[in-house]
Amino acid sequence: MISKRTVLAGAAIAAVAFTGLAAPAAEAQDGELFIPLLTYRTGPFAGSGIPVANGMHDYLNMLNERDGGVGGVKIKIEECETGYNTQKGVECYESTKNQDPLIYNPWSTGITLQLIPKAAVDKIPVLSMAYGLSAAADGEVFPWVFNPPDTYWDAASAIIKYIAEQEGGDLSNLKGKKIGYIFLDAGYGREPIPLLEQFAKDYGFTLTQYPVPVDQMQNQSSQWLNVRRDRPDYMIMWGWGAMNPTGVKEAAKIRFPMDKFVSVWWPGEDDVRPAGDSAKGFKTLNFHGVGADYPAIQDILTYVVDKGMSQVSDKARVGENLYNRGVLNSFLMAEAIRTAQEMTGKTMIDASDMRVGLENLNITAERLKEAGLDGFMSPLKLTCSDHSGENDLYIQQWDGENWQKVSDWFPPMKEVVRPMLVKAAEEYVASNQPWPERSEPCAQ
Repeated sequence: MISKRTVLAGAAIAAVAFTGLAAPAAEAQDGELFIPLLTYRTGPFAGSGIPVANGMHDYLNMLNERDGGVGGVKIKIEECETGYNTQKGVECYESTKNQDPLIYNPWSTGITLQLIPKAAVDKIPVLSMAYGLSAAADGEVFPWVFNPPDTYWDAASAIIKYIAEQEGGDLSNLKGKKIGYIFLDAGYGREPIPLLEQFAKDYGFTLTQYPVPVDQMQNQSSQWLNVRRDRPDYMIMWGWGAMNPTGVKEAAKIRFPMDKFVSVWWPGEDDVRPAGDSAKGFKTLNFHGVGADYPAIQDILTYVVDKGMSQVSDKARVGENLYNRGVLNSFLMAEAIRTAQEMTGKTMIDASDMRVGLENLNITAERLKEAGLDGFMSPLKLTCSDHSGENDLYIQQWDGENWQKVSDWFPPMKEVVRPMLVKAAEEYVASNQPWPERSEPCAQ
């Protein structure tokens, strides 16, 4: 079984100290829906945080400019700088929660873990899109937390499944293989370890872990020298911020085969460009499209970027991987607002309505096309019990200039992961007593 030490990430969070004070967000005006954005444009994680923040902000601004908001109601957007620091993130939350926010986007596993118990008390939903506590996918235990379209455990299972495909297509072919795991030594990087350790036992491969302390993200030479010594057949990376480009460069330095180096979905273009041609072949998981050809992103260019309303430094950055990640995050929020408006008959919804909208998200292929995002992601449906969806993913590979899709869309190992998530949720509750039982009705 999975150990409580690693599963119960919410019980032990290592906060990383960075500078920068959390500025209180302005209140929404009457007739506006308030969404505070917890972002980080400063510090060693800014290289990753900036494009995500830009994508989130620009999509919501585009809806305001093009459509007058959602359902005829404009969205008030205000950023609060966290520096990817857990304490600062909580300060942002506390300084804005009395201003009727609809939802919070922590953009940090550490911040998410701190907000999970607060969400149930304050009745404000938390959207940790494809990050945070994997067990929060169990909506019966975490009715106020949502982590679509996939959890970190889904991601780990998908990478292991992909590696097995490269070895002949059967998980039994992993027996005797060595798989290295290099990760940011924080709540984020430790989150998938329980599943990877269980898979190593189940499928007979050796898992070797290479933790990277937050203050050593740009100095990974010792970890990669150990990789060269251990000679794993594959490497998996769980990095963020300055860790990612350093990891790619160090892997290239020891001549690790890039086509056997697979990351979770967080590296962006700026994480591979510094390594030059040596980064060719590097692979990452993804759950959305890359590029600016989608009609909705073209509308962002027309209604926001071309009008000087974006903080994007270079128009060419619109459509890059992490920018589109931010777009997807805001798209999910907008769709939850739309769903809540339809279900309640109200245009001015509140946080409780937003929770219902999230729990009833049903983004079909037809809806994606209507929204100008045809093919951007796989269809998504959440339920009262499933707050993630366990949706299809794909592998992309860096060709030296762009990300290229090198696999079909495929599902994570749902049948294996889901029972483990439910068990982990039960263990979380047992270790965080008193934990409130779900009292929210399942609105359909």
